[in-house]
Amino acid sequence: MSDDTTADQVSSLRAVAHPLRLRILSLLTGTAMSAAEVARELGVTHANASYHLRVLAEAGELVEAGEEKIRGGVAKRYRHPWDDVRSGRRTPTRPRTRSVEDLVLYVRAMGEEMVRRVAHRKQGKRSWFSDAEMWVEPEVWDRAVELVMEASRLVHAEARPPRTEGAVHVALSAVAFQLQDER
Repeated sequence: MSDDTTADQVSSLRAVAHPLRLRILSLLTGTAMSAAEVARELGVTHANASYHLRVLAEAGELVEAGEEKIRGGVAKRYRHPWDDVRSGRRTPTRPRTRSVEDLVLYVRAMGEEMVRRVAHRKQGKRSWFSDAEMWVEPEVWDRAVELVMEASRLVHAEARPPRTEGAVHVALSAVAFQLQDER
C-alpha cells in the first residue's frame, strides 16, 4: 500500500469521524444540496456547513453535483456518491484497512450522533434497540452481518430529500464486528 493510499484512507475516515459531518452525509444521501441549504436544514452557520462540506469533498466522501447562481453568486451543490455506487458507476470508497485509533474516532462520533438522534426519537413509533456481546456459530454471525448490511443498503437506496411528503424521518446506525478472544 502506498503512502498516498494510506494518507487517503486516514483522511477519509477522519473526515467522517465528526458528528456534524455524519449528519451531513446522511442528509445528502437522498439529494444534492448547497452549503446554504445544509446550514438551514441542520441549524448551523453557512460558514460551518461550507467548511464541513469541503472537508468531506476533499476526502472523497461527497461529490460536486453542479453549481447554481444565487443572488449574483455561485453556489456549489454536493451529494453523497451513493447513487454512483448503486448504479455501478463507482465502487464504495470506504477503506477496508483502518487503524484501531481511527476506528475509535469514528465510533465516538457515531456515539455522539446516536445520543442526539435518540433525544429526537418520535415516541410511540416502531423502533428497535439492541446491544450484544456473545458467542454464536460462524454461520449465524455471517447471516446476521448480511442482514445488517441489507438493511443499511435498503435505507440508503431509498433515501429521499428532507421533508419529502409521505416520507418519514428515520435513523439507522449499525456496528457489527467479530471480537478477539480476550484471554
